[in-house]
Amino acid sequence: MAQATVPATDPSVYSAYQDKWSPLPTTSEDWINRAREVAAVLSQDAAQRDQENKSPRAEVALLKHSGLLKLLGPRKYGGGEQPWDVAYKAIREVAKADGSIGMLLGYHLLWSTTANVVGTAEQAERTHELIISNNYFVGGAVNPRDSDLKITSDGDQLVFNGAKFFNTGGVVSDLTVLEGVLEGTDQHIFALVETRQPGIQFAHNWHNIGLRLTESGGVKIDNVRTPWTEALGWDASTKQPRQDVLGVPFASLLLPTIQLVFSNFYLGIAIGALEFAAKYTTSNTRPWPFGGDNKDSATDEFYILERYGNFFAHLRATEALADRAGEKLAALYARYTSNRPTLTAEERGEVAEWIASVKVVTTDVGLRVTNGVFEVTGARATSLKVGLDRFWRDIRTHTLHDPVAYKNRELGRYVLLQELPTPTWYT
Repeated sequence: MAQATVPATDPSVYSAYQDKWSPLPTTSEDWINRAREVAAVLSQDAAQRDQENKSPRAEVALLKHSGLLKLLGPRKYGGGEQPWDVAYKAIREVAKADGSIGMLLGYHLLWSTTANVVGTAEQAERTHELIISNNYFVGGAVNPRDSDLKITSDGDQLVFNGAKFFNTGGVVSDLTVLEGVLEGTDQHIFALVETRQPGIQFAHNWHNIGLRLTESGGVKIDNVRTPWTEALGWDASTKQPRQDVLGVPFASLLLPTIQLVFSNFYLGIAIGALEFAAKYTTSNTRPWPFGGDNKDSATDEFYILERYGNFFAHLRATEALADRAGEKLAALYARYTSNRPTLTAEERGEVAEWIASVKVVTTDVGLRVTNGVFEVTGARATSLKVGLDRFWRDIRTHTLHDPVAYKNRELGRYVLLQELPTPTWYT
């Protein structure tokens, strides 16, 4: 079945950055600065691109030119070999300018390192070499609430059939992570496959209010085959899960890791909204002439100063919390990647609750700030041409991914009962 042709941005518009951003950054601060440089490019026309809603092929090319797709990979294959706390800060910087591209970067970094967490050491090495040496972008057809992607075994191959309602970044990816349940079992399998093949058919139906450039629409999977050796964390000879890989708390770190990806692009979007609104207020917002304490400038009005100060304080506190959680998770990876079975359930649970705290706060503060900035910019700031609305639309869209009320409940049980969260697809 031929794939539909959809409007897409032109990668050639960013071709000059391929040479400009060579070689790769070397230090952690250099990597974060590179993310800021990418954000500066994206900010120039972010509102226009959001409204045009074209498939982000150019934006993915820009990420490739920047080297950010390689940030977490081993140096021996050409990667940056940075820890996750640096990756989170890079995601945040990109999301300040464009929430969609910050989200795509975050998901790529997660999916490109999934083998580190749920795969064998050999699978992790092979995956890194493939992705980094080719500068591949990785999407994911992973949505555990959908149970309609089935896996069957056919000799030395796995066969995927079914669909996923959500599939982030797949349309513009080189590789796609597939996830489903092996027939006759309740066991899930992750595997990376080439995206450009007849059996992967995208619905091109992502027409949501926010994160419009993430290509998060549906996908049909029709007889997609991959060797059993690509089943992450499974023994290809016995066709059984490797208990030394999947049977330890380390494998369940994948879920807190992606939850903190979410929180960091929420935080980046919220900070970006405040910075964008501040520029608008200083240049365009008019003072209110009927308040009885009239000012010559909007930036002298008490309520505007008070709101900006309050938003800034809450975002600064949220950023400190997110950084601390990122450091704690990165420390677990540094300590246990080469000795996975020694990570305890208690250590995993504690870091999961740090990350749950970040999820609650970034959701609450992010929605409050991206909604509240309209109160201090004025009615004219609602113009689509201004583009201030995209920040709220982006956060509102993704914070519905998994209900934050359950994170609050989880934290309540942790505080009152000292109960560690049971690892799930969302915990």
